[in-house]
Amino acid sequence: MAKFSVRLRRSRRLFYPLISVVVALGITANSLLPVQALPVLDLFRQGVQIFQLSNVSDKQEVELGKQINQQLVSSEVKLYRNRDVNNYVNEIGQRLARTSDRPNLPFTFQVVDDKAVNAFATAGGYVYVNTGLIEEADNEAELASVMAHEIGHITGKHLVEQMRRTAIAQGVSQVAGLDRNAAVQIGVELALRRPRSRQAELQADRSGLRNLGRAGYAQSAMISFMKKLLGSGSPPEILSTHPATSNRIAALQSQIDPKRANVGMGLDRNAYQAQIRPLS
Repeated sequence: MAKFSVRLRRSRRLFYPLISVVVALGITANSLLPVQALPVLDLFRQGVQIFQLSNVSDKQEVELGKQINQQLVSSEVKLYRNRDVNNYVNEIGQRLARTSDRPNLPFTFQVVDDKAVNAFATAGGYVYVNTGLIEEADNEAELASVMAHEIGHITGKHLVEQMRRTAIAQGVSQVAGLDRNAAVQIGVELALRRPRSRQAELQADRSGLRNLGRAGYAQSAMISFMKKLLGSGSPPEILSTHPATSNRIAALQSQIDPKRANVGMGLDRNAYQAQIRPLS
């Protein structure tokens, strides 16, 4: 009987501190969460996939980009299915991806069947180029310059940061992060309809210009394409979501050595037209 009492006292000494820790954790978690937010443990119990946008890993970002892409191609954009054009655009993209600041990302390049002069990128390596933009470019280097710019948004994680800011502003982010459905919807909306900040555009320009040169393309093509769009009358869609284009051109000109501006490949207009002939 004495041994049983000793064991009981020992069990209580272990049990009561454990209960205290559990209660303390519960109080702390509930005190940190907004009133309308679900407790963190409830989110996990319900199997909700959480993205912590302030510290997202490459693997999580790729998964997020994949889910945004599924939503885009199922209901928002129509992909162009010509194999030759898709392979050509992908070859350009993969050349740029290998020399980008994040070469280990599994980049995906897709052609959108849309006459609007536009291109955009989401997260995790997903880049979209409209058929209208491909036709508007005079040569491969001009097309590559736009793709390099969009890759610059990915390497700078600009969409992820914009998603984080949007989630905070809308009050939909939990302590644990942002649940999958909310993250995907915000990502789709930002990719299609929201402009990037001036700082993000300038950073993507700088990154894209460096990458264009590293990949072997003539850097002058980035400026010639922007100038052509500015002089085309009503601003095309790609410029409607990209602020201060004239200032961006001036910034790019200051970063290019005039003696080497046309050094590199991709300036042959006839060769380019032969590659994109199925579009005509």
